Amino acid sequence: MRFMVIAKATPETEKEGALPDPQLLLEMGKYNEELMKAGVLLALDGLHPSSKGARVKFSGKSRTVIDGPFTEAKELIAGFSILQVKSLEEAIELVKRAPNCNPGSDSEVEIRQIFEMEDFAPILTEEQIQHKVERRAELPNQTANK
Repeated sequence: MRFMVIAKATPETEKEGALPDPQLLLEMGKYNEELMKAGVLLALDGLHPSSKGARVKFSGKSRTVIDGPFTEAKELIAGFSILQVKSLEEAIELVKRAPNCNPGSDSEVEIRQIFEMEDFAPILTEEQIQHKVERRAELPNQTANK
């Protein structure tokens, strides 16, 4: 099973040019190294503030572009990692060991399971599932579910 661990943005992380505490970077580096050595870390990245982004709003056939920044920091993503583990419980235990990215304040991360093609078995044929799995394996920076 793959899980995305979503680190939520804060008003501090949304500030233009904001950089994390160097000590926190060291702690996160050690933690991420442990996950890599355990073979469960598939990907991770931090995101620039929403001021450097945009949203595309869909309404029927119409598309509207909304430039950042976006005001609701509690609804924004500051970064993510993708873990391949056996269960939600294992993902939770790994995340509980992570350093607090916002020392001195309350913060939370969200853990969400990523859909696998097999999850769509009730509505897809075996041939469609196999084709999608093969296509996913061809994508750059993607790891097929083991």
